[in-house]
Amino acid sequence: MPLPPSGKTPWPPPQLEIPHADMDMWRAWYSGDTGHLAAVYGGPANYRGNSVAREYFDVDQRRAVGGDGLRMFWGQEASPGQQAAKLHIPLGGDIAEMSANLLWSEVPQVTVDVDSTDVSTAKSTQAQIGRYLDDRGHAKLREAAELAAGLSNVYLRVVWDMELRPRPWLDVIDPAAVVPEWRWGALAAATVWRELDPVQDGSEVWRLLEHHTPGVIEYGLYRGGVGTLGQRMDLVDHTDSKYLAKRTDSEGRQATGVPRLLITHMPNLLPNRVWDGVPGTAALGRSDFAGVEPMMDALDESWTSWMRDLRLGKARVVVPQTMLDTDGPGTGASFDLDKELIVPLSGLLGAETMKDSITEVQFKIRVEEHERTTKALRLQILSSAGYSAQGFGEAGTMAATATEVVARKEESLTTRGTKILYQRPALIEVLTTMMLVDVTHCGAKGVDPGAELTASWPQAVQPDQEATARALSLLESAGAISTFMKVKMREPSWDDTEVMAEVRRIREDQAHTVPAGDPFSTRDGESDEPNDEGQDTEDVPEAGADEGQDEELVGGGSNQLAA
Repeated sequence: MPLPPSGKTPWPPPQLEIPHADMDMWRAWYSGDTGHLAAVYGGPANYRGNSVAREYFDVDQRRAVGGDGLRMFWGQEASPGQQAAKLHIPLGGDIAEMSANLLWSEVPQVTVDVDSTDVSTAKSTQAQIGRYLDDRGHAKLREAAELAAGLSNVYLRVVWDMELRPRPWLDVIDPAAVVPEWRWGALAAATVWRELDPVQDGSEVWRLLEHHTPGVIEYGLYRGGVGTLGQRMDLVDHTDSKYLAKRTDSEGRQATGVPRLLITHMPNLLPNRVWDGVPGTAALGRSDFAGVEPMMDALDESWTSWMRDLRLGKARVVVPQTMLDTDGPGTGASFDLDKELIVPLSGLLGAETMKDSITEVQFKIRVEEHERTTKALRLQILSSAGYSAQGFGEAGTMAATATEVVARKEESLTTRGTKILYQRPALIEVLTTMMLVDVTHCGAKGVDPGAELTASWPQAVQPDQEATARALSLLESAGAISTFMKVKMREPSWDDTEVMAEVRRIREDQAHTVPAGDPFSTRDGESDEPNDEGQDTEDVPEAGADEGQDEELVGGGSNQLAA
C-alpha cells in the first residue's frame, strides 16, 4: 500500500501493537535496563495499559502482567520507605551476544558459481563481494545477528553515497521501525519510519516515512501527535528531510534503478510460536528470550534474595541503654565499639553481668541454597534458549579435544546450524542487491549481479590437529586415501584450486627428497636402466599420486571460486 494520507491515522499501525509490545519486552531484557523492566511489568508503560494488547494478554495469561496474571518480580514495587535494591543479571544480553559470536565470529565463505557467468567476470565479482564483506560489512552483519537474537528479527537496508564511500554498504534497521508487507511469506514492500526533532511546538511529533517497493522509494513527511500520523507536509518543511526534495519528484518518489527491494528481512528463528494466530506476524521470527522471560525474572529475584541475605547477615550488637555514653541532657547517647575498657556502675545491671547484657545479632547467609537455585535457573534458561552451558563458563575452562568441545557445545552448535538456515538466504539476497546498486549507481566494472552465489559458514569448532594427523596416517598406511584428499581433510575450508596448488608443492618437495638406500640419487635423474616396460622412471606415476585431478579446474558444481 502507498503512504497513508493526511489525517488522524494511528501510528504505528494497530495491527503491529502486539508484536511491538513483545519486542519492547525483549528489548528490556536485552538491554538490561532495570527501569525499562519495571515499566514493562508494572509501571505506567505496562502492556495492560494498551487496549489491543490487553485483549490479547487476557487470553494469553502466560505473558499477562498485573491482575490475575503471572506474578513478576520486576512488576512489584518496593515497600514504602524502603530503598529499591533489586539486582539484574544481564543473561539476556549474554545470550544475544553468544548467538552473534557463534554465527559471525568469522566471515562466511561466499562463492560465485562459474556456470552462471564467465570465468573472468566470476573472479572480479568474487573480489568485489570480498570488499562488501570487509571489516565494516562483517561488523554490520554481526550487529544484525545480535539484534535479531534479542528482538526476533531485523532488517538490512542497502545504502550508497559516493561522497562518503566508493561502494554501497549496509544499514541495520530496528524491527520496530519497519512496517512490512508480506506476499506468500516473502517481503513484498516495507515502510521505514523515524521520528524527527520538533520544529517549534514540543507537543508536535514529526515523522519521516519511506515506502520501499521494487524500483521506487516514496518519501513522506508528517506532522502529528503521539500515536497519530497527522498532516502530510512538504519535504522542505523540516531540515532533516530537506535534502530529499532534490532527489524526488513532485509526489516524493525516487526511482532506485534497481528492480528489487533495497531492504532485506532477516528473521532469527522460525516458526513463530509466540504470535500464533496474530495476522501478519508469521514471518517475523522468534526471539531467543521467547518463553524464558519468567525464568529470567526468577533468576533476578534469586540473586536479589542472595544479596539481601548478605545485607541482613552483617553482624550487629545490641546493648542496654544504661551502657550508652551521654554528653548531657538533650544531646543523645552513643556507644563506642572500639572502647577497650568499660566499667559497669554498681547495681545498674542487677544480677546480669555486662557480658550477658551485650547481645550479638547475625543472621545466617544461605549461600549454598541460593547458589544451587541460581545455577539451576541459569542452566534451564540457557537450555530453553537453545544453548549449552559450556559456552557461558558453566563447565570450567579445562583443556579439551575438539571432539569433547563439540559434545559439550552440542546444543549451541545445533542452534547455530538452525540459524544459518535463515542467515544464509538473507546474506545472499543482500549481497545481490549490493551488486545491483554498485553497478547502477557506483560504476562498478566486471561485476555480474545475476551470478549465482552460495555461502558456507566455517566450522564453529576447529578439528584437533593431532587427531587429524593420526587419522591421515592410518588411512595412508591402509592405502585408502590420495594426496588430494589428505590436503582436503587437513584444510576443509580450501577450495579445489588451493588444494591442487598444495598437492603440487608436496609433489615437488617429494621429488627433491633422496630416499633411504639411494646414495646415487637415481630418483632425481634418469635411471641408468629402463624399467620392465622400457619407460624412464620419470614417466612412472608417483606412488600415491592422485588420479582424475586436472591441473586446471573448470565448470560448476563444487568447482567454484572462493572469496
